Formats: sequence, structure tokens, C-alpha cells
Amino acid sequence: MIYIIDHQDSFTWNIVHQFSNFDKVYCTNYFDIDKKKLDQSDVIVLSPGPGSPKDYPLTSKIYKKYKGKKKIIGICLGYQLILFNEKGKIVQQKNIFHGYQSKVKVTKESKLFKKNKLFNVGRYHSLKLYEPYKSNNLKITMRCSKSNIPMAIEDIKNNIYGFQFHPESFLTENGKIIIKKILSA
Repeated sequence: MIYIIDHQDSFTWNIVHQFSNFDKVYCTNYFDIDKKKLDQSDVIVLSPGPGSPKDYPLTSKIYKKYKGKKKIIGICLGYQLILFNEKGKIVQQKNIFHGYQSKVKVTKESKLFKKNKLFNVGRYHSLKLYEPYKSNNLKITMRCSKSNIPMAIEDIKNNIYGFQFHPESFLTENGKIIIKKILSA
């Protein structure tokens, strides 16, 4: 079962529909977590949402509790929550990308996607990871081909994946394939 934590975002139900193509999905608001269902899940998805990672301390506790025990996937705010909990600094970016399509390029660090492959993705964010950023296990695996901003992460050892972009967006080509590849990893 896939447990999706909704951070009160309008995209969450699109994510629920996309993930339900692969497994049973259970979704609750971040302040109404069903601990029993969360324990029963195989995958935890941290949804997009407004604000910044520091606004969601309960989700940070959940991330720390299940890191390395369950597959964790973060989308947009969820991606930022993962990085925030891994000592990354999340900052306001110069340009705001809401409903913007851009190309991302897979880096040599990716274990799941072919190096240098380009994807068109849908972006809806005003925050980004401040660099330089170093981690032993968490690797930046996709970057915006124009600005070089980090757009995806992988931690194969702890089974953690994240996307700054929205794989469920109609602006993301092959989003379903991206999710399928992560779920089968």
C-alpha cells in the first residue's frame, strides 16, 4: 500500500490517481495521520504543498522515523522536506515557476535513469535547494538543463527519491513512467 501525506495541495488528488495505477493508495491530511495505515504501508509519498519544509514538523518526524525502513518519495514540497531533513538549505529562488515547463537532464549520479536523458517536466515552485550541497547517500540526479537547479534526488541505500517537479502534471512527459520506475526500484 502507498500512503500519501497531503500537505493541503490542489495537486494531491492528481498524485493519488497516478499512484493508484500501481497499488492501493491511502491518503490523509498531514495533521490527520492514520498511524496504523502508515505502519502498514510499503511506500510513503510526501505531497506538494504551500509554505516551506519548516512549516511541517510532523512530516519531518515521520520522515526520520521511516527513513531506511520504507520507500519514501517526495514531490515538490515533499522533495524539499527530504532535503531539509538531510541538512539541505531551502531558499527562495530568483524566478518563480508555477505552471512552467522546462527540460531536466539526468546526471551521472542516477542509478535509475539513463545519463544525459532529457525530460520535459512541469514545475510549480518558488523555493530551491541552496548549493553547494553535500551528502554521502543523497545524490542529485536531475538538473534543469537551463539553470542547473537540482530537480531530482536518489538515495538508493535508504530507498528515498524526490522530485522538485510534478510527475503527475500534464506538463510532465512520461510522468507515469517516471513513477513506475521509482516504485519498481
